[in-house]
Amino acid sequence: MSALFSPFQLKDVTLRNRIAIPPMCQYSATDGFTNDWHEVHYTSLGRGGAGLVIVEATGVAPEGRITPRCLGLWNDAQAEGMARIAKAIKAGGAVAGIQIAHAGRKASANIPWEGDDHIAETDPRAWQILSPSASAFGANLPRVPKALSIEEIQRIKQNFVDAARRARDAGFEWLELHFAHGYLAQSFFSTHANQRTDTYGGDFENRCRFLLETLDAVREVWPENLPLTARFGVIEYDGRDEETLAEAIELTKAFREKGLDMLNVSVGFSTPEAKIPWGPGFLAPIAERVKREAQIPVASSWCIDDPNIAEQTVASQQLDLVMVGRAHLANPNWTYQAAKALAVQKPSWVLPAPYAHWLERYQASMAA
Repeated sequence: MSALFSPFQLKDVTLRNRIAIPPMCQYSATDGFTNDWHEVHYTSLGRGGAGLVIVEATGVAPEGRITPRCLGLWNDAQAEGMARIAKAIKAGGAVAGIQIAHAGRKASANIPWEGDDHIAETDPRAWQILSPSASAFGANLPRVPKALSIEEIQRIKQNFVDAARRARDAGFEWLELHFAHGYLAQSFFSTHANQRTDTYGGDFENRCRFLLETLDAVREVWPENLPLTARFGVIEYDGRDEETLAEAIELTKAFREKGLDMLNVSVGFSTPEAKIPWGPGFLAPIAERVKREAQIPVASSWCIDDPNIAEQTVASQQLDLVMVGRAHLANPNWTYQAAKALAVQKPSWVLPAPYAHWLERYQASMAA
């Protein structure tokens, strides 16, 4: 039996297989609102066979968006469109998840195909960017952010809580906190971005404070029976990898103690100087170490688009879930193709009834 196509249960949610579609920004929203593109996009992914579909990074505040075209969940009107997205995903048989985020010093950027760089401060579309410290990311994102005040930190934590509540009420059954990729939460943890000297910076305990307090606050409003997860950059590939990974594992243990149900293991992306060893399943061994030492279920992505590699990472218990992103953009039915490649005869999912009906008729006619 295929490990990849075995069911996976977390809290009261059961996925039909171990394949998840991670958040992938579409840069197609206006003022944070969903539109026809999002409904078509997520409907196709929901019916493609994956067990879980996580909606793209969704800003908890206007300044928390990566670009002006990113989704948001900072008001109730936006939640109405999100409810339609959740229903569309579930109609296809997948579990509907959402990632809530604050982009920090990487915010106020042009969409990728229009520059993928900071919008000029003189441009009326730009907004003030915020970070733990007044330290720019660099490279194509050179703007110096405003260092957050204690009051602003408290406000942003509440923004996460409010967004989580809206996601809950919109019908999402899986929540992922974006604590990775050089965005705000990762910036608090990273010494590349955090030079504070107060209780939110400096030593390990202080650099973890914003992440743990945010998780704590969200835990209060997110249903106990539904998965609460986080995407977290556990390694930077900056020459200090063992130190960073060891700290990340210690923080993950604290996440677990505070009620986190799963960690989506990723790269920190806190410095443009990182030398990332891209390659098939390159993060799987690191995720396995996090899983073993922190005693928490793990998922990961990045370069896992070959069905055999995906199968191996689950069968060897390196990963509990495999996040397959770009391959699903190229082919929303990648999961079905993976089942065929792995010779899965009776997978733990079925085609939607209207499709199965016509497929069965076709197969019967070919056999006759």
